[in-house]
Amino acid sequence: MTLVLTIALAKGRVLSPTLKLLSDAGFAPSEDALKTRRLIFPDVKEDVRYLLAKPVDVPTYVEHGAADIGIVGKDVLYEAQADVHELIDLQYGVCRLVVAGFKGTDVQSVRKVATKYPHFAKEYFGGLGRQIEIIDLNGSVELAPLIGLSDCIVDVVETGQTLKENGLMPLAEVAQVSTRLVVNRRSYQLRAAEVDAVVKSVQSALTKGALA
Repeated sequence: MTLVLTIALAKGRVLSPTLKLLSDAGFAPSEDALKTRRLIFPDVKEDVRYLLAKPVDVPTYVEHGAADIGIVGKDVLYEAQADVHELIDLQYGVCRLVVAGFKGTDVQSVRKVATKYPHFAKEYFGGLGRQIEIIDLNGSVELAPLIGLSDCIVDVVETGQTLKENGLMPLAEVAQVSTRLVVNRRSYQLRAAEVDAVVKSVQSALTKGALA
């Protein structure tokens, strides 16, 4: 029996544009991924199946071979430090990763940083020659400066409205991130033709979309 390729899709804000891209690339998931409670389901047209997962888990599934291909944000991918092939910048889900805090906060004097992105934070402040204390949070990191837990935060910003409503503002840009297509290293070697077919279909859809 031929094994189908498994594509891990990140739930959340990038799922809708991911589904549109897959449709443009000629794929047809058998379930409405935005509504279904099923976590694994096949494609109607192509010999692939889909795995719906929390974004933070997608790099892990791909690295360990539970999925051959994954579609997930660069912010999540970088923090996971997963050993995967990053093949395509899909150019959507674009947002900024910023240092944010109260107006007048001197980034050069920051000592404590609350974030769910410790690797990004350490790299940024390390580049400034600063040794900082990282406070790992997974919820509303904006709360940390408000209660004195940290001097600032490092977080993803789209509109900046949440920061503004909590009296915070962007102080410096750490990086711009977007959605990426990644591949399991073993799949990239042993199932090169199948993986390449998916990659080419996605790249073609991106090109047509950019020219439209």
